[in-house]
Amino acid sequence: MMNEVTVVGAGLAGCEAAWQLAKQGIPVRLIEMKPERYSPAHKKADFAELVCSNSLKAEHLTNASGLLKAEMNRFGSLILDAARAARVPAGTALAVDRDRFSRIITETVESQPLIRVERRTVERLPDEPAVIATGPLTDPGLLDALKALPGLTALHFFDAAAPIVTAESLDMERLFRQSRNGAGDDYLNSPMDRAQYDAFYEALTNAELAPLHDFEKGLVFEGCLAVEILASRGHDTLAYGPMRPVGLTDPRTGRTPYAVVQLRQENEAGTLYNLVGFQTRLKWGEQKRVFSMLPGLENAEFARYGVMHRNTYLNSPDILGRNFALKDRQLTRFAGQMTGVEGYVESAASGFVAGLNLGRAMRGLGEIDFGGETMLGALERHVRTETRNFQPMNANFGILMPLNERVRGKKNRYEAYAQRSLTIIDRLMEDI
Repeated sequence: MMNEVTVVGAGLAGCEAAWQLAKQGIPVRLIEMKPERYSPAHKKADFAELVCSNSLKAEHLTNASGLLKAEMNRFGSLILDAARAARVPAGTALAVDRDRFSRIITETVESQPLIRVERRTVERLPDEPAVIATGPLTDPGLLDALKALPGLTALHFFDAAAPIVTAESLDMERLFRQSRNGAGDDYLNSPMDRAQYDAFYEALTNAELAPLHDFEKGLVFEGCLAVEILASRGHDTLAYGPMRPVGLTDPRTGRTPYAVVQLRQENEAGTLYNLVGFQTRLKWGEQKRVFSMLPGLENAEFARYGVMHRNTYLNSPDILGRNFALKDRQLTRFAGQMTGVEGYVESAASGFVAGLNLGRAMRGLGEIDFGGETMLGALERHVRTETRNFQPMNANFGILMPLNERVRGKKNRYEAYAQRSLTIIDRLMEDI
């Protein structure tokens, strides 16, 4: 009988890794500390809990996240299958009802005969083959054990979550439905003229922040900056960033507003909306005061205020080799944001690569090298590539190997990247 693999952590990466192992006939022991213990950001016992946005980003192939999804879809992904089953309207993005999404994954994993679930904490690295996918908020006990690994350095950055408001508390007379550039009407828009924007900016930049603990003071990841930090960089930073009005026309005026705050549907029932790009660590009372200045949100009821918490990731190039394996323990893999991939789909992708290839190694088969011309391979290479200042990375076309020929136009270039990648993925599938 095939040896059992221990997967520690039932987040996106851990569940995907466990699923890919079980698909190969390998028994899995999946250990999750909830509900025995919760991280500062997690609240529910189900697996794959989404603690920030409910969006898994775009699906079209000219978007790096869309290409990554397409690559994973070719092989079959638990996380992406669940996301489609729990989908809510979000224009060209794949957004989910987060409770249904987590419930689907939990029920699917628990019903898989080859996966047995244990609800408890882990405070040491397993001796048997394992995937460590405990996330950016790894429990201190296990983190202390990991710090003993040769060459390991733990780094920190902050992650911020945006507020969620109830739909029934919004003034729909002051909002309008529209997605950018005519891509449907899935988003609610709060339009602002120059005077409204100026007043909002003044209130935001002078609002009181929630205090940070000493252990939380450190690096900030550029891909998930709090809105007040963006605002502090200049008066028009928001108007050219998360509040940019490009591609939107207020039907009541026939004009493009000076600035716009978009609200994205948060759950399947459409009763909750997320303030897009408004990750924050303002005090809760300040969030109520400042965000209620937005047109249509004057009486907004906040179902969840924005929060900020510390995330931890590893100095992976020092300790990880191919396919997220420990350099000196090839049957121990890491996955998820703790490795230095950033984002929901990216985390699931690392679990996919780690689980798939650990399973192949245990079956005596050659591991799959996705290469630097696919998004799966480029992310894996980023994690193990030596660099002076290793930082988390989202999927983006900049990490792919350059095209052999020059292609004019960004859209055409991205399409060429996608075509090349999927051709390689299809060829790899033939060899499995």
